[in-house]
Amino acid sequence: MGLSVWAASDTGAKAGITPTYEKTTGKLKELAYDSNHDGRPDTWTDMDGSRPLRARIDQNGDGKIDRWEEYDEAGNVSRVGFSRRNDGRPDAWISHPGADPIQRIEISSTGDEHKIDRWEYYDSSKAGPNGNGVLVRVEEDSVGDGRPHKWETYRDGVLESVAFDEDGDGRPDRRLVYQNATLSVIESHPDADGRFTVRQRVTH
Repeated sequence: MGLSVWAASDTGAKAGITPTYEKTTGKLKELAYDSNHDGRPDTWTDMDGSRPLRARIDQNGDGKIDRWEEYDEAGNVSRVGFSRRNDGRPDAWISHPGADPIQRIEISSTGDEHKIDRWEYYDSSKAGPNGNGVLVRVEEDSVGDGRPHKWETYRDGVLESVAFDEDGDGRPDRRLVYQNATLSVIESHPDADGRFTVRQRVTH
């Protein structure tokens, strides 16, 4: 980000950067940055001297934080949080973001980063114009024990199957298979190897 270098220079104020220092030690504590130069800070970075720790960013200027960044020892972004509900609280996180398209997003329905209950997986080789990969798989914890109990698969971003763990053992007991986004087969009664032994076709 380079904010610590800007803050240390005489042009910091002109660049829209306001530093805050520890009163007792004089150590750099925070940088407030006005990225669009509208006179209001929209990025606040917690600092440990010259090393960034975490940042809170209002990307759309509505007065609510909508992006959270955490940094590693080298000052690189190691984790990004964002709000799918746009309520000023993070509820989804991307680990190790970089130049490659997103491969996995961790989501909490309660907004608690320690209680992830949905995992979305993306095929980065099929990234679109926005840089995001195509959704290929979703795992969901429907009972709150930290393990997946619902599995969704997608082909080219279209729902292909949904499997459910109905007895809480962490293995699928029933699977719905879709064709052209329409339910076509219901599979159930898995054997010891997890293969479904009963297949019921759905007529419409």
